[in-house]
Amino acid sequence: MRASRLTRPTPLTRTTRLAAAAALAAATVLAAATTASAHVIVDPSSVPKNATDRTFAFRVPNEDDTKSTVKVEIDFPTDHPVPSALVAPVPGWTDKITTTKLTTPIHTDDGDVTDVVSQVIWTGGQISPGHYQDFTVELGALPEGTDQVVFKALQTYSDGNVVRWIEEPQAGQPEPKNPAPVLHLTAAAADGDSAGAATPAPSGGATAAPTATAAAAAAKADASDATARGLGIAGIVVGVLGVLAAAAGVLLGRRGRTGTSA
Repeated sequence: MRASRLTRPTPLTRTTRLAAAAALAAATVLAAATTASAHVIVDPSSVPKNATDRTFAFRVPNEDDTKSTVKVEIDFPTDHPVPSALVAPVPGWTDKITTTKLTTPIHTDDGDVTDVVSQVIWTGGQISPGHYQDFTVELGALPEGTDQVVFKALQTYSDGNVVRWIEEPQAGQPEPKNPAPVLHLTAAAADGDSAGAATPAPSGGATAAPTATAAAAAAKADASDATARGLGIAGIVVGVLGVLAAAAGVLLGRRGRTGTSA
């Protein structure tokens, strides 16, 4: 009678465990990357400082798997107020615009501005899971004395949960958990290039054609962000495929040697 002995894990078992662990790790990283990128943004995210009459979209993605977004609030900055703003209608949504009176008027070519938009709230519609909505505004002019305009966004879900996108990103620091939408102001465009409206994704409002300078700046900023995320995700996928291929090669090699020696 043969003595019993412990059986070692077969190459198939080892390979399966390795592949499963790699797939789980990749899925976790991919899920984290997707979640991190799904926040409220302003599009385009960069324009020249002297840009006028530009159209922007606040893009609001729904991050919840089961709840819908039913209310969106965008708060305009008070430290660097926007001189003038118009809100485009969004089908299915009702907007409420709140203005505030400035202590110190803003001097513009069209005269002094004493009342500015401080808040816009959209209600009545919904953003279902897996979708996003653009909320469009036109800014007649941009604040002076700053390199960026930081907006704050509050996103309310159908269960009453409110996500506050109000954390200001800091240069050289990791992106905060709930970053606020930031419009970056680049060097002033040459004379003749400051007019025109940038074109965000369609949202029901009319837009004009963007200038070449603004379009190039916005495209460069958005493309860089999208490219970085895309390369990161692609690298993860390639790495996982490499691990799986190597594991499969080991398994096939061992099977081949076993078949030859039998």
